Amino acid sequence: MVKLTPELIQQSMQYINPVRDRELDLRGYKIPAIENLGATLDQFDTLDFSDNDIRKLDNFPLLKRIKTLFFNNNRIVRIADGLENCIPNLETLMLTGNQLQELCDIQPLFGLKKLTTLCLLQNPVSAKAHYRQYIIFKMPNLKLLDFKKIKMKEREEVNEFFKSPRGKEIAKDITKKAKAISHGSNNVDRPLMSNEERAKIKEAISNATSLEEVQRLSKLLQAGQIPGDNRHQNGNGTTEEMEEEED
Repeated sequence: MVKLTPELIQQSMQYINPVRDRELDLRGYKIPAIENLGATLDQFDTLDFSDNDIRKLDNFPLLKRIKTLFFNNNRIVRIADGLENCIPNLETLMLTGNQLQELCDIQPLFGLKKLTTLCLLQNPVSAKAHYRQYIIFKMPNLKLLDFKKIKMKEREEVNEFFKSPRGKEIAKDITKKAKAISHGSNNVDRPLMSNEERAKIKEAISNATSLEEVQRLSKLLQAGQIPGDNRHQNGNGTTEEMEEEED
């Protein structure tokens, strides 16, 4: 696991890609979290974060130049609100092979008004009922979803469906779930950690009796989880997500 430091950003490969955009290659470092992107000085059109261990799409500084982001094959379970304020000119977002579960989990993407290409293949959410229709309905500027072009006829049919009583009910239910997550009443993720909770993990790290325990607790800290939090434990008292990462 490698932290995304200013030094790593400066040392990583930079080049002009085939579509003549300036790209920064951050693939395959097992980076756990997005940080220190201010060190790019907003000099890139494309950032490639494929094949890392990122769990949350968040913590972007203001990057007006960014047009394309690759996050294929990470562990993303949560997308932060307000991305449109940080990456307002994003046109392409590739999220193939992540762990986004529900339609409400992708709601924060709807603020990205310039997004025209989106891929969510190999996420559990892509198998949900009304997945494609709902995204088309909520993203009127989107042109390509999962490598399939959105035709005018399809968009008209989708808009008609969501004007119906059944469509309105589905949209309302998804929005309600999204609000529940943002208010912390959903157990999928913990958006923020208090200073008290962070101190609890640091204390547990200092009292750890083995390197394995230190590493496990450090992962908890990075994931925004607290030791002893039953919501993240299985019946054996061990953390399910940590077992998944250590497989």
